[in-house]
Amino acid sequence: MQPSSSPYEERLTAPRSWWLICALAGVAMALILLPFGTLPLLGGLVGGTAASAVVASSYGSVRIRVVGGALIAGEAKIPVSALGDAEVLHPEEARAWRTYKADPRAFMLLRAYIPTALRIPVTDPADPTPYVYLSTREPERLSAALETARTTV
Repeated sequence: MQPSSSPYEERLTAPRSWWLICALAGVAMALILLPFGTLPLLGGLVGGTAASAVVASSYGSVRIRVVGGALIAGEAKIPVSALGDAEVLHPEEARAWRTYKADPRAFMLLRAYIPTALRIPVTDPADPTPYVYLSTREPERLSAALETARTTV
């Protein structure tokens, strides 16, 4: 029997401009090593670019999934039965919830380069987390997937 596919899956990748910054970091490292010769220059170019690319890739490789009656956001796994109705946050409201409206107890999977988000109240009385804030490029689709998972569980 094949396991059912995930009703929702999204990878929050780093924006393209970050890859240009990685290349510029490699150039900066090469310029720092220029006085030591050509071989260190090339090593600095490759090493600086590779190191900054690893950092950008690891930061931008977080996934959000709804699978098996659970919301998996980064390393957090939350059963959909412990979540309330999701609120789609458009850019201005998302900015407000990640700045002055933010609760320090909330679980926030925040990527400032993604303008839209989803705020989901946590209804489990034993959990001190008031809500889950998820940066997402497709908040309506994620909300629909959570509702579908809640009705099928």
